[in-house]
Amino acid sequence: MDIKDATLVMLSESEAQPAVASIAQSVYERLVNGDPVDYRLLDELIGEASGKGVLRALHAKYSPVAYEAIISPILAEIGRQKPIRSQRNARPAGPEGDPLLASAWPAG
Repeated sequence: MDIKDATLVMLSESEAQPAVASIAQSVYERLVNGDPVDYRLLDELIGEASGKGVLRALHAKYSPVAYEAIISPILAEIGRQKPIRSQRNARPAGPEGDPLLASAWPAG
């Protein structure tokens, strides 16, 4: 299943949730037209589907393999596009800002 098919399934399964259906419709139309789909829109689709219970309903309705086949293309595209944010804190400007490199132990 590709991302276009996955989005179409999300669209058809979210008819009872207009917010999810609207996002899915927008994503699907962009894909059909060959337009790029930003990861933020895909992330919003997954977030809304999760919050409105659409993902839970998909999980209950389909087998685990089918469920993964539906959401994996969308999640993979988010993972491909989304920038990776550093988990590290910014390094101190000089050795005095780092307690392990400072000439004196900081007062506590």
